Amino acid sequence: MSLPVSNPALLVLEDGRSFAGTSYGATGETYGEAVFTTGMTGYQETLTDPSYHRQIVTQTAPHIGNTGINDEDDESQKIWVAGYVVRDPARVPSNWRAKRSLDDQLKAQNIVGISGIDTRALTRHLRERGAMRAGISTEILDPAALLAKVLEQPPMVGADLAAEVTTFEPYVVPAEGEKRFTVVALDLGIKAMTPKRMAERGIEVHVFPATASLDDVLAVNPDGIFMSNGPGDPETTEHPTTLLKELLQRGKPYFGICFGNQVFGRALGLGTFKLKYGHRGINQPVLDRATGKVEITAQNHGFAVDAPLDGSIETPYGTAEVSHVSLNDNVVEGLKLTGKDGRVLAFSVQYHPEAAAGPHDSAYLFDRFVELMEGRA
Repeated sequence: MSLPVSNPALLVLEDGRSFAGTSYGATGETYGEAVFTTGMTGYQETLTDPSYHRQIVTQTAPHIGNTGINDEDDESQKIWVAGYVVRDPARVPSNWRAKRSLDDQLKAQNIVGISGIDTRALTRHLRERGAMRAGISTEILDPAALLAKVLEQPPMVGADLAAEVTTFEPYVVPAEGEKRFTVVALDLGIKAMTPKRMAERGIEVHVFPATASLDDVLAVNPDGIFMSNGPGDPETTEHPTTLLKELLQRGKPYFGICFGNQVFGRALGLGTFKLKYGHRGINQPVLDRATGKVEITAQNHGFAVDAPLDGSIETPYGTAEVSHVSLNDNVVEGLKLTGKDGRVLAFSVQYHPEAAAGPHDSAYLFDRFVELMEGRA
């Protein structure tokens, strides 16, 4: 494991704020939406989460890289972040599972990063001004010149990114132990731990590309439908939304997380909107309104469903209502669809119950999906 090499680096935000530091990972230049995540652990899972595609991620925890990189915790085949910002990178990792340093992994996958800047000041700036376009460079060290290139980049609003992160070919994650159900999971940016959590409950998971047709899905004769997390603006998800409408019309049990929650909202006739700076981290408090319990959740989203927090919404498929709410800002964190007999037909949450990395408060949602397919929900 090599020690990080310090080269001058510059971070510039689209409003002109700049931070000078040293390079971390690969050298060069990169552009994306500047966001921050509040997780104090789990940086490997964050980096390999497809939901972070085209985003420059700032770690609010100051010391990053101390446990290195292992071969077990990746959530996908590659690092997806557009760039990486840390305060104090570990010079030497120390963990019995570590195979290489974080700096080496970033270099190997050509991820440009910056270290040694005041990440607290950057985070406070993004909280006040909102997530925005940004660039990191080890080649352009003039703030005005780098800003000009940042302003040429497309914004996250209107970005259709699911097709860039989805699987190219369907694959199957077999049930562990006795098979109880078959589920089609539409990959909008799925994390590896999600089908594993279903497989642990006897579910055979058929992971399909985001472009899968209704005929593709029905050919598997699934007991339930799942839609994953993913990047981009949910207003661009015309195909997944249309597909879900057709499946709801056929009465297929549905469970969606994160991006899948936003697709569910749109299928029910609701709108979505961009949050000022989003929810990212593994310490986000959410109220389950059915039980009154508070869950500490793992989240990564910059958009949210626009739905009334009180009352119900009549849809072509049943009656919808908000099931979960953020305790930080009252953002919709879950939706539930029920039939005339009061039986739950479909549900979704805005967070990541697979808990990779993160707390396990929400693992019960996979059990609730099983109950839904059993007809007991």
